[in-house]
Amino acid sequence: MVQLATGAWTLLAVGALIGLLGCPEVPRTRSQSTAPASAATAPTSATAAAKSQRAGHPIGKRIELQRTAMGTTVTLASYTSAALDQEAVRQALDRAHQEVSRLERLMTTWREDSEVSRINAVAGRHAVGVSSETFGVIAKSQWISKRSQGAFDITFASMGKLWRFDEDLVAELPDPAAVTLARARIDYRRIKLDEADKTVMLERPDTRINLGGIAKGYAIDRAAAVLRQAGLEAFFAQAGGDLYVEGRKPNGEAWRVGVRDPRGSNGSYFAMLPVEDHAFSTAGDYERAFVKGGKRYHHIIDPRTGYPATASRSVTIWAKDALTADAIDDAVFILGPSEGLALVESLDDCGALIVDQNNKVWISKRLEGRVEIRHQPTGGI
Repeated sequence: MVQLATGAWTLLAVGALIGLLGCPEVPRTRSQSTAPASAATAPTSATAAAKSQRAGHPIGKRIELQRTAMGTTVTLASYTSAALDQEAVRQALDRAHQEVSRLERLMTTWREDSEVSRINAVAGRHAVGVSSETFGVIAKSQWISKRSQGAFDITFASMGKLWRFDEDLVAELPDPAAVTLARARIDYRRIKLDEADKTVMLERPDTRINLGGIAKGYAIDRAAAVLRQAGLEAFFAQAGGDLYVEGRKPNGEAWRVGVRDPRGSNGSYFAMLPVEDHAFSTAGDYERAFVKGGKRYHHIIDPRTGYPATASRSVTIWAKDALTADAIDDAVFILGPSEGLALVESLDDCGALIVDQNNKVWISKRLEGRVEIRHQPTGGI
């Protein structure tokens, strides 16, 4: 869950895969441009007030726009400046939302006419021409699959509905024989890409792909690019558990991120770290999950086994771009702290905070000295 908290600094609590960025003054379900009461008043300092008077509009007023896309709530927010008034900021946020929706139409599996659905529909028969964006995301996914020894694999969709952790959650275990059969269909190496023609082909007729573990990150990166092009220098963009923050708040303070306690009460956090010009993504076993026979089952499936990964409880990734953070969090979660941290350290400008299956906290080298551990994560199944 991602939310703003009150206080002398702002806290963003990053959750796993699904979440919502709001603040105490804004209803979580609101799907329109909003300006929280705490940000609606004129700047209090004499300098800010003078700047607002010269600009002819309030400076430092927070504008937020929430919409639904890619199966989650997408929240974009920024501030008015001397160059951009409220309407200009709203228009920029709207354009960024339109970009997210455009990418959803290309990469979702919920539309039969999406590029991903068209690839799946002719699996084993012929290649499909796609946009450079869809091609690039699939190519990036293969690169991450290779770096993670297959822990991240977009052909996990070949499992079908054996595990049901979405809105139609079923707290039952699939037939082991069916899992074994489906597992044989998973292999990122059977995706054939033609760089020159921008075509994609699945070699096996029973293989399927799903970009749910990487597309939201790419969409957030593109939304951030739109906001930069509009002249916004301080903003955040969030889709589910994927977050990108640029710049600082108008008063010069950095945003701070709160990392959710995997077994704590809903919304509680156990660690904090500052955020500036980086993406954060968290994968956790506490969302879309059930407990059966004293064991927790959750939506992060290890493509190498066909069963929920067991090495971690929570993984938060800090990276320069949201696409990398989105894909790497699942890979590190599945690999566990030893192999996962080795993967993180091999990537440029990437860090990780891991809570392993034994509730031990691991911090990568790049985040040492940045992360503040408030307390030991809560125990429990």
